[in-house]
Amino acid sequence: MRMKSGLFLGTVALSLALAGPAIAQSVQVLGDYRDWSAYTASESSGRLCFAMSQPTSTEPVPDGFEEAYMYLSTRVADGVRNEFNLIAGYEFAPDSVAQLEVGGQVYDLFTQADGAWLQDATLGENLAGSMRAGTVLTVSGTSARGIRVVQTFSLSGVTAASRAVDQAC
Repeated sequence: MRMKSGLFLGTVALSLALAGPAIAQSVQVLGDYRDWSAYTASESSGRLCFAMSQPTSTEPVPDGFEEAYMYLSTRVADGVRNEFNLIAGYEFAPDSVAQLEVGGQVYDLFTQADGAWLQDATLGENLAGSMRAGTVLTVSGTSARGIRVVQTFSLSGVTAASRAVDQAC
């Protein structure tokens, strides 16, 4: 299921970036909240709502770097709330584990291609709470070329975006 939602969210993000108003019929913007935005969309299994942000920095910028996005998603039909997903914008080293740090807490992330998810999905609510209480989140991963990459995300607006997601879903 992780790959399905990650691929869908990546597609939504890419569609939003490329199509703009043309995709507005299937994806609805709930609002922009400082460095985060909230959306709702429909997929074959039902309603999907998510808060999304982009990194404020990526160091060093890996070869072939593309757009990167972080999501907190709710899939109503699947009973999933606050699922973390990262589209890093670069390929992770095969079988590598990335680490997310927020508010002094460290979470291990399962990686595949350019995506990353919590290795222990049951920690989603805990992570979401840490994000709402924090100011900055970092993700450290190893690129396919063996280079350690650190992405920094602002958490300014994540609480308001999460509230919008909760109200919509």
